[in-house]
Amino acid sequence: MEQIFDVVVVGSGAGALLAAIRAADAGLTALVVEKAEVAGGTSATSGGGIWIPDNHDMARVGLSDGVDAAFRYVRACARGLSSDERILAYVETARHMARYLDQLGVRYKSMPKYSDYYPGMDGAMPGGRTMDPADFNGALLGLEGLAQLRPTNPGQLILGRMTLNAFEAHSILSRERSAKLKLMWIMLRYAVDYPWRRKTKRDRRMTGGQALVGGLLAALRKRRVALWLGTPLKSLQTEDGRVTGVLVERDGKPVAVRARMGVLLAAGGFERNQAMREQYLPKPTDQAWTATPPGGNTGDAIRAGESAGGALHLMSHTWGAPTLSVPKEDRFRALFVERSLPGCMVVNAAGRRFLNESCPYPEFQQAMFADQASGGGAIPAWIVFDAEFRRKYPMGPLGPGEAQPDHRLPKKWQGSVYWKADTLAGLAQQIGVDADGLAASVARMNDWAASGKDLEFDRGGNVFDRYYGDPAVKPNPNLAPLAKAPFYAIRLYPGDIGTKGGLLTDQDARVLDGAGQPIPGLYCTGNNSASVMGPAYPGAGSTLGPAMTFAYRAVAHMAGNPIALERTDLLDGAMKAGVL
Repeated sequence: MEQIFDVVVVGSGAGALLAAIRAADAGLTALVVEKAEVAGGTSATSGGGIWIPDNHDMARVGLSDGVDAAFRYVRACARGLSSDERILAYVETARHMARYLDQLGVRYKSMPKYSDYYPGMDGAMPGGRTMDPADFNGALLGLEGLAQLRPTNPGQLILGRMTLNAFEAHSILSRERSAKLKLMWIMLRYAVDYPWRRKTKRDRRMTGGQALVGGLLAALRKRRVALWLGTPLKSLQTEDGRVTGVLVERDGKPVAVRARMGVLLAAGGFERNQAMREQYLPKPTDQAWTATPPGGNTGDAIRAGESAGGALHLMSHTWGAPTLSVPKEDRFRALFVERSLPGCMVVNAAGRRFLNESCPYPEFQQAMFADQASGGGAIPAWIVFDAEFRRKYPMGPLGPGEAQPDHRLPKKWQGSVYWKADTLAGLAQQIGVDADGLAASVARMNDWAASGKDLEFDRGGNVFDRYYGDPAVKPNPNLAPLAKAPFYAIRLYPGDIGTKGGLLTDQDARVLDGAGQPIPGLYCTGNNSASVMGPAYPGAGSTLGPAMTFAYRAVAHMAGNPIALERTDLLDGAMKAGVL
């Protein structure tokens, strides 16, 4: 028997859940279908940040922004690979979506010191556009609701148990004066919450993507929106060129679901589909390198949308990040911040640096591919650091040596997770890197550390680089010598936190066909869709921010109240600039 809803949402990440909640608030019936046995998708394992220009919390931290600057910045980042209408729709609507999250009880704070990723570009800001979710009390979900939420990545937990938010992570990694007190408070808070820990090992205090998805799940449950877990999409249903519903598999049986207003695809990208990676992405490519949860993001919804006539765009692009393998973890870890700390550097097979180690993570991944293509041998690459770095800072799964010395690491990790030698020559031999090249690179790095100026790649030369540097290190918080034995290395791969190519959509998240016309009844958001940011990554939160913003706009369109573009003068100006 066919079931009927106004809106059917495929996927259960942040964009999917927000769409279903928004539909319920608009008086529509909604169904969320998710093929995994837990909800949250990649969103639940993310940092939870959203990139929101001109957001409502900027005034609190003494900042101001405007649609004009944000439009210029994103348009420059997109490099002509995203329509001006979509870009304008995003920079106008994102702030309204963020206020809606606040009304739902999913509160965010502006990060005044977290710079846009390309601070030298027109319209960029040195901070404030990235927002981090406020802590969420997991007890509000109850144990049943908590069991439905996908757990976070092990790399985002202290000792595999305790959570911390982005502000605390920055303080601890950059060794601020208050860092030790904050770390002690985190551990004490968890320790004294014994009644909760008797019920579950998961921390009651949710941060990052757990706070975001936890808050959205609580809002979804409050509205009694149907959530079908373990329910994969099999195909889209169409009649006379219109998408009218979905065919899913539930309890091993096919179930047809009609969608009166529309179907929203929000089921992630295709990074876990090796065949699609081989078809579309730069080589070499391996689904094992990705940092997203196994079993998901296999491109099913993208293929379903393509079968319904949807056009594909940006399929050769990913949200790139260097990743590394950790034993017993079900996915690779992304290396986001440790590479900015002073006293480390990254080299290729020739022992040469080939990039600014502190650059945005997508640029890091792209530099690995470029160096590999030119014969430098950066796949894999090696991050090298000395004993002083090891003592003071974390690196991937290695905690700071002063808290987790080598003898407390699993013995089998040496030579598989990390490599260690008393000399640079010995380290080079172990990891298969040219010894003379490595020695020369270290000598140059030590010179740059003394002068404070990296004459090769200008590491530490902008506000974004310096955010995760160590302010106690002078004259450049991102540069310190590699001088104290023993020396260490960890292997890095050109991984990702998702693909950014998918179904091409318009400013209302409607899927477009090959002729650029909307397919009636079919909408798409998140990594199911081609990114509004084009090939770039304007700032932290450039995945989740658009996913929820275009979900917000999609539901408005389905409900018959499309959100009009306000600053159409910017479109006219952009067109004139293009002509000239």
